[in-house]
Amino acid sequence: MEWPVATWVLLGLGSHLLDMDTDRTPAGGLEPLLSIEDLADYLGIPVTTIYDWRVDGKGPCGIRVGRHVKFAVSDVRDWLAQQREAAPGQSGSDRTTEPG
Repeated sequence: MEWPVATWVLLGLGSHLLDMDTDRTPAGGLEPLLSIEDLADYLGIPVTTIYDWRVDGKGPCGIRVGRHVKFAVSDVRDWLAQQREAAPGQSGSDRTTEPG
């Protein structure tokens, strides 16, 4: 799968691409949107898992575009930051828990 350069840069995967001369900027400066397939590929999980997360109210927030669901790169980044472990083996939700 090949994503537009802007998507890689916004995901923080290609800051070195900022210096590239490219005409692949999003139309009107809008943020790129990922399809469910793009998101599944990026996360390395099955598409069905994302559909399951949506039914369960989990995962990043989606944007309805007609009958399609898209994901803003900023929403994916925010959601991923919330999933990060506070420490190895400690879930992200344990961050606010006082030790001891």
